Amino acid sequence: MFSKAEAKGGIVETVKTVVWALVIAGIFRTLFFQPFWIPSGSMKDTLLIGDFLFVNKMAYGYSQYSCPFGICPIPGRILGSEPEMGDVVVFRHPVTGSDFIKRVVGLPGDTVQVKEGLLYINGEVAPQEPAGLFEEVLELQGPARNQPRCSNSTPGFGAICEKERALETLPNGVVHSVLNIQVGRSLDNTPVFTVPDGHYFFMGDNRDNSTDSRVSQNAAGVGFVPFENLIGRADRVMFSSAGKSMLFFWTWRADRFFEKII
Repeated sequence: MFSKAEAKGGIVETVKTVVWALVIAGIFRTLFFQPFWIPSGSMKDTLLIGDFLFVNKMAYGYSQYSCPFGICPIPGRILGSEPEMGDVVVFRHPVTGSDFIKRVVGLPGDTVQVKEGLLYINGEVAPQEPAGLFEEVLELQGPARNQPRCSNSTPGFGAICEKERALETLPNGVVHSVLNIQVGRSLDNTPVFTVPDGHYFFMGDNRDNSTDSRVSQNAAGVGFVPFENLIGRADRVMFSSAGKSMLFFWTWRADRFFEKII
């Protein structure tokens, strides 16, 4: 039998352990990784609504928005490297301050253009190879209850919503999936953008459902994103839930747990 003093001591030690665990977790989250939930479908099918991931805040060195408490222990890009073509990155919107996640398709000094739905980088096309259809159920998705857009003609709720899928190869050899809903949409043809020094050009993989660097900041788009707004690189999906709440365990997507982001 434990005495009252021993029992009290055990409770105190347990509380201390929990407190220290929370402190360590807080420091770990502040310095190295930041959790991020995918709220929209702009990065399908690479990332789905309800995917949960940790953002590597040191991938590119500390920036203005990845510094803990706004104080950089080692400022600038000393700890990390420059973003690479094809990286999936969380960044702070230059105007609204909201956190976005998109794919880097233009580095400083690059020219970027979209013609007839195809991406051109420095005048060279990023070739696409057809890869079948991306299919999902037409239903309200995630806590925001977003409704997906489909390329097949107006399916009813509960039916299969289709999008054309292709594998796109970027100039550095990165191959990733892109989706197309409809040919000839407004962002399928753009002017030539020249990425300024210290800035990056981002696009969503769900090309017809992404407000990204193709849209100017004056029109509520992302525009060019400065390095200082980068938060970190997304490397792996840790958890995924297709339901309105992560507590709805029957909607968990077990096949996406710990999936590498390409």
